[in-house]
Amino acid sequence: MAIRKSELYSSLWASCDELRGGMDASQYKDYVLVLLFIKYISDKYAGQPYAPLVIPEDAGFDAMVALKGKAEIGDDINKTIIAPLVAANQQLSQSDFPDFNDQAKLGSGKELVERLTNLIAIFEKPGLNFARNRADDDDILGDAYEYLMCHFASESGKSKGQFYTPAEVSRIKAQVLEIDKEDTSPDTTVCDPTCGSGSLLLKVAAQARTPVTLYGQEKDAATSGLARMNMILHGNPTATIWQGNTIADPKLIKGDHLKQFDFVIANPPFSDKRWSTGLDAAKDPFGRFEGFGIPPAKQGDYAYLLHIVRTLKSSGRGSCILPHGVLFRGNAEAEIRKNLIQRGLLKGIIGLPANLFYGTGIPACIVVVDKRGAGSREGIFLVDASKGFIKDGPKNRLRERDIHKIVDVFTRRLEVPGYSRFVRNEEIAGHDYNLNLPRYIDSSEAEDLQDIEAHLRGGIPERDIDALEAYWQVCPKLREVLFQPLRPGYLELAVPPAELKATITAHPQFAGFLAGMAEHFAAWRQQAAAQLISLEPGCHPKAVIRELSEGLLARYQGQPLIDAYAVYQLLLDQWAETMQDDVYAISADGWRAEAYRLLETDKKGKTKDKGWTCDLVPKELLVRQLFAGDLEMIEALRAQLEEASRRLAELEEEHSGDEGAFSELDKINKAAVNARIKEIRKDPDATEELTVLREWLELSDEEAATKKALKAAEADLDDQAFGRYDNLTEAEVRELVVEGKWLTTLEQAVASEVERVSQALTGRLKQLGERYGEALPAISERVEELEARVAGHLERMGFAWN
Repeated sequence: MAIRKSELYSSLWASCDELRGGMDASQYKDYVLVLLFIKYISDKYAGQPYAPLVIPEDAGFDAMVALKGKAEIGDDINKTIIAPLVAANQQLSQSDFPDFNDQAKLGSGKELVERLTNLIAIFEKPGLNFARNRADDDDILGDAYEYLMCHFASESGKSKGQFYTPAEVSRIKAQVLEIDKEDTSPDTTVCDPTCGSGSLLLKVAAQARTPVTLYGQEKDAATSGLARMNMILHGNPTATIWQGNTIADPKLIKGDHLKQFDFVIANPPFSDKRWSTGLDAAKDPFGRFEGFGIPPAKQGDYAYLLHIVRTLKSSGRGSCILPHGVLFRGNAEAEIRKNLIQRGLLKGIIGLPANLFYGTGIPACIVVVDKRGAGSREGIFLVDASKGFIKDGPKNRLRERDIHKIVDVFTRRLEVPGYSRFVRNEEIAGHDYNLNLPRYIDSSEAEDLQDIEAHLRGGIPERDIDALEAYWQVCPKLREVLFQPLRPGYLELAVPPAELKATITAHPQFAGFLAGMAEHFAAWRQQAAAQLISLEPGCHPKAVIRELSEGLLARYQGQPLIDAYAVYQLLLDQWAETMQDDVYAISADGWRAEAYRLLETDKKGKTKDKGWTCDLVPKELLVRQLFAGDLEMIEALRAQLEEASRRLAELEEEHSGDEGAFSELDKINKAAVNARIKEIRKDPDATEELTVLREWLELSDEEAATKKALKAAEADLDDQAFGRYDNLTEAEVRELVVEGKWLTTLEQAVASEVERVSQALTGRLKQLGERYGEALPAISERVEELEARVAGHLERMGFAWN
């Protein structure tokens, strides 16, 4: 079976452990990723005519394996592997590769030899055969490369994690450019002037309908090497990646002008204080600041944005990640911002949550530039997505639902209260061209106001009930059941708080809503099952989940009380947890459900059988679906054993006191009980004790017999289930996986999401009921009553109370 994504990731991440003692994450990433790169190109291109990369004989991964254990392994890798690769491929540079003989990082002597030998051995595993782990648009290795870079960035610390833009942000930037709506070709050009390891470029390329031509420039030499390798690993070996300072020394030029592109994207260093080093901005030879203004010497954000503007074709589009300060800072930046707005170059701004990026915790925004129709642009579309994220360790992370919502709202120009709106130029000018998002979008949660009259006189304010209008639109008669008038503007609960949940769920209109939601999912499930059961080897997993998830999202959009994006997230969560590995396995090997033994070898070389498992059709699923009768019998035996154990424990508890039947026993076990019975069986005064002890023996025997029967039944079922895999038909495997494993799990998750509707309504009503359930006069009366009772107690105790 082809390696699963999760297994590939864990295997590669394990390789990092071989290096961690000698260097920090920002350094050891270079060695691990280079090994991954050499392994991949060797598997993919060695011996292939007309391959995009030439792998010289004796300079591939097999040659590297032959160096394991040799005293000069580090120096030999440099000279006999890397040097020939660089000489044979103009895309590669010696500076792209770290020094494998660097004793300061890798150790010296035996330590260096063992470390490199162990590292190579990890990539030598038969499962890591990258030649067969790639399908169109499903680059499992490229995804692994990005997975590693993400982890390296996370561990590299604040000052060293800037080589990587989080994949979620890259995807948003790529999608808001809407390159997928264009008739692209190899003549279509995409550039990232601060490309880092190239993730942004690759995300845009993945969105295009056809292959496009990629260009990039990166200041850091090691990181530019990572970018070149990343391009090759993702099937873009002809991408042009230059090393150098984009602002002071741009390499992507045509004659004496900057080369222009159809699309430009960037995640430049935030507020770069050295952007102008080596450049006289007032005499910029490329005229990037003419007509806009020169950015502050210690604040380089607009320098990069203006570089993007200058390098876009007349119909080009671009996006840039910048700190929020660019939206409102004054002086020179205010003037630049004003000129950009007045020229209609800013199409939109997307505010992101804080703490997304590895190099900084400050909030950022995506600034979208569009030269098409700039002269007639009447305003800017603003999105405040700062509240949509999930905590992920020390960082925040955008979920699939957050990404999709941002892209949907921005590309469709959907105005959502508290989230997005189109702001006309006149309004922006009225704010002195300040684009700080809170000036235009109030994303704060509505305050839950306290009603003084309700506290004084009781009753729930009618405005609080009206605020739940979304529920009353679905169940208009439910409101009449739950509330009754108290006085003008105020209501009271018509049912006790403890009965709210039951009253809501039992109401015909709400029950009808729940039934409708169940039918709604069932209709989608039927379509999805047909699609999934028909999957064949060679299918493209990313296309599978794209079609499936988009269909689910579309089905739930517009449904009352349900957040369609929350339902969409449930499917994507299940995909990441289970379905992704399954579909990749099906794509590689078909619907093969092979059970295999789990063998564990200890330090002495002794092998232990730890049972068995099956990845595609788990044991629990097979048993539940095909051995329901046996499982029911086993559950009955378990219940019987539990009951016997309970009765035995109760008997011991009841008769374990000083005068109890077990008081003479040091330990309560069969041997001790039998010995005690033998000792007192002829004692006429021990009749009651004998009865208890004999009852204990009966229960103990019953427990033991039940345990034995249960163990035998479980072993028999285990053997039957293991043998059943050999007889599973492909049709049975498809049915088990699709219906039993995937869709049943998803159905339960969606049902829980729907259930939250009633929980939310119940919770809010209970809150209001408790808040205003007791008016001030009643509270005062209770206080007086309690004071009187306390005074009475004190008086009876001889204390005077005034």
